[in-house]
Amino acid sequence: MEKIGIMVCGHGSRNQNAAREFATVAEGLKARYPDLPVEYGYLEFCNPVISEGLDRLREKGVTRVLAVPGMLFAAGHAKNDIPSVLNTYQAQNPGMVISYGRELGIDLKMIRAAGERIQQAIDTANAAEGEVGLHDTLLMVVGRGSSDPDANSNASKVMRMLWEGFGFGWAETCYSGVTFPLVGPGLSHAAKLGYKRIIVFPYFLFTGVLVKRIYSETDAVAADHPEIQFIKASYLSDHTLVLDTFQDRVQEIVDGQALMNCQMCKYREQVLGFEAEVGLPQESHHHHVEGIGGGLEDCPCKGDCDASCREEEFCKEHGLPWTPVHSHASPAPLEPVDDAHSHGHAHGHDHGHDHGHSHDHTHDHGHDHSHGADHHHHPYPHADHPHGPRSMEKNKD
Repeated sequence: MEKIGIMVCGHGSRNQNAAREFATVAEGLKARYPDLPVEYGYLEFCNPVISEGLDRLREKGVTRVLAVPGMLFAAGHAKNDIPSVLNTYQAQNPGMVISYGRELGIDLKMIRAAGERIQQAIDTANAAEGEVGLHDTLLMVVGRGSSDPDANSNASKVMRMLWEGFGFGWAETCYSGVTFPLVGPGLSHAAKLGYKRIIVFPYFLFTGVLVKRIYSETDAVAADHPEIQFIKASYLSDHTLVLDTFQDRVQEIVDGQALMNCQMCKYREQVLGFEAEVGLPQESHHHHVEGIGGGLEDCPCKGDCDASCREEEFCKEHGLPWTPVHSHASPAPLEPVDDAHSHGHAHGHDHGHDHGHSHDHTHDHGHDHSHGADHHHHPYPHADHPHGPRSMEKNKD
């Protein structure tokens, strides 16, 4: 007889608090599916890796896995990396069938969860600083940032629905990495529009390096504009409506309705500006960082990593080994892809963010990739945008 199990597939983070928060999703689903085994795993940095979670399901006699990506939007991780890992595992374990679900996506439950986080921030600010009218308030929704324009546009749609839902005076979207505008340039622009209050809302599931960076960038811009009240709203976390949406995605697999938005996928259709990426192979490039763990046990961050341990000076100051694997500090020079890059490429590509990229050239593993593997990375066409990754380099000058 068929035995069903559920697998939640996450990205992973050096931030141990982020890993703990992600685990709460699996715990939440266990409570909702008491008769089914539920496991989770990560693409990189955290343990268990996805294959280990699948191993545990197999050891429990599971023959059909309902696998859901723990991703807000479908970019490279949900479209390529996770399916590659799942397909490889299924090929190696023919007695198991793995059915893959879709990302959380644009969903009214997710919008309501976001709205509650924003309202909490408004209520707290009003109580502490006095009430500011919604028409005098600007909402800044911060998306993850990807080289996939479909995923980036979803963040803008979330922003618009929240804008109209609340009736804010204005709203903008910026991103934590890869694309443009990044948080610093985005907030600096927003500060010129004349609003009394700016609410910064990271549309993220969990904490991590990027959420900490978003709040840090907010503080930096706020220091330059003391006349504006900057409010930092909380990310989504394990909001009940988020867990409800995960449950819906599991049910979609059971009902045979787990359909991704392939009409807007740059790997399948000719998206303006990304035509060269149609038909790129579906494969994961995370094998070299699977299960290497998060931050150092003796790091001063105490599990709440902000990527300082990737900076040489910080490591010297605290007596830590400097291992710039997947540097999150700043992007390295962005180079065009050529034959040498695509085949046995010995390049250091910089992650200048927390890995929400979709086969782009803004990431640095800080080590030699000359192992002959062909990852088919493709350059993000706007990597030199003045309000994108290049602006991070300028800030360090």
